[in-house]
Amino acid sequence: MSETSGRVVLITGGSRGIGLATALRFAALGDRVAVTYNSSPPPDGFFAVKCDVTNTADVDAAFTAVEQHFGPVEILVSNAGMTKDMLLLRMSETDFSDVIDANLTAAYRVAKRASQGMLKARRGRMIFVSSVVGMLGSAGQANYSAAKSGLIGLARSIARELGSRSITANVVAPGPVATDMLAALPEDRVASLTSAVPLGRLASPEEIAGTIAFLASPDAAYITGAIIPVDGGLGMGH
Repeated sequence: MSETSGRVVLITGGSRGIGLATALRFAALGDRVAVTYNSSPPPDGFFAVKCDVTNTADVDAAFTAVEQHFGPVEILVSNAGMTKDMLLLRMSETDFSDVIDANLTAAYRVAKRASQGMLKARRGRMIFVSSVVGMLGSAGQANYSAAKSGLIGLARSIARELGSRSITANVVAPGPVATDMLAALPEDRVASLTSAVPLGRLASPEEIAGTIAFLASPDAAYITGAIIPVDGGLGMGH
């Protein structure tokens, strides 16, 4: 068992992709890992709670279930999200608001709920999964880019507000990652994304998970309000 073992970790959107890789990483450290999911449950071995992060009652119920099973959440990884890509002139207000709600407002919901236990314990880690497009922008993703950019302001405000209680809030900004979501794109689109990355390849979910685990580790205790790019150099300078 490592010095970090036994912590209570909650990962939203933890049934696949980056979320599942992160759950596996924390479990390997000996932590007590809970994940939320909305449609497909994660593999066996995790305490899984069905939760629509756009619903405040669902979020509260999920945290209550985790607290009853493990105790208060010590590490929150806000990872759940969605896309509804569309060119601006064709993007409906519903397309815009739905993506903002699922990616940004949901992060506020889970952070607010997690802060209850963290403030009592006078310690905690919040890690928000953003995206390189939150800083670069992306044609056809005005809604997603706005939401992912908003996570930076959210995390930095939390860092200032809760820092005196030894609660850190940081952002991980991945570039293109080899997940099911990316695999659903046309091959030429994936090739175009890959060619724009200075390292010339996609990230693996495990590489993003490693950075998230670092931000939750004792080595990162003095890091807060930071944006950690894991993007192969795609967003350098931002």
